[in-house]
Amino acid sequence: MIFAVWIPLLMPLLAVPAARRLAESLPPRAAAWLLTGCAVALAGCTTAALGLLLTAGALRLPPVAALGHLSLPLLGGDPVVSVPAAGAAAGLLGAGALAVVHRARRHHDELRTARLATDAHPTSGDLCVLPHSAPDAYALPGRPGRPGRVVVTAGMLRALPPDEREALFAHERAHLAGRHHLFLLTAALAAVCHPLLRSLRAPLAYALERWADETAAARVGDRRVTARAIGRAALAARPAAADAHRPGTVLAATTGPVPRRVAALLAPERQPDHPPIRTGLHGRRLIAAALLACVAFSAASALDAAADLHETVEVAQGEAVR
Repeated sequence: MIFAVWIPLLMPLLAVPAARRLAESLPPRAAAWLLTGCAVALAGCTTAALGLLLTAGALRLPPVAALGHLSLPLLGGDPVVSVPAAGAAAGLLGAGALAVVHRARRHHDELRTARLATDAHPTSGDLCVLPHSAPDAYALPGRPGRPGRVVVTAGMLRALPPDEREALFAHERAHLAGRHHLFLLTAALAAVCHPLLRSLRAPLAYALERWADETAAARVGDRRVTARAIGRAALAARPAAADAHRPGTVLAATTGPVPRRVAALLAPERQPDHPPIRTGLHGRRLIAAALLACVAFSAASALDAAADLHETVEVAQGEAVR
């Protein structure tokens, strides 16, 4: 187990760059699912590996071994290594659990505060208009029994002509329909488990914005109008003023690499967003195979380590009974 248990902790070194590269050559929706799924899988394997390290080291402690009726000499491994490793794993797991709870609670509190703030303003269907002069618009997720809202300021309504307003609203409605905030929240919680997973957030946020861009373009039937709406809204928005009333956990059309998104909308439909690093079909298959191998190897190593630990415990228990 001592070797296999470290593999899930090291595999993100290879899997994360592969996932980022593969996502660049996929349609936005597929890229978002790929990045989120990869983050969850790698975070799960990392957590399992830390749990196994903690268990293996804890079993080396005489009180724990006596409680489980284990024979210490048959547990194997060097206690000089396994016990400190267990302590480090316990610290990381504890800190990670606290960070997950804090991050989830902050997400919930920010959305609740934003919903309470919008309740005081008039709504028309799913559209809520805030009387702020600073141009801004964002998708405010709902909760069970209450649908989400497209929140827009009076300043943003004045900044856009009617057709571009509809494109902007369609973009924000795409975020709500796809529940895109859950993708970002899932990736943020996964990143708590391994620091390398944090680098998946930026490409994931870009993929989600591009997903909403394409949905909006299909909805209004004009990619150029959609591109103009996003570009004009981003130019009109003032981040400092918007941050004063926009929750940090929501998605907005004016965030992210807007010039790249506008260029993608103005390019022929389905053309890759990154022509200089376009990956052919064969290259995509190789990267996908490498990524799948990384995730599978990580999961298999965690399972192998768990099976090895289980077998060792059974042997130690059997000898102790004798």
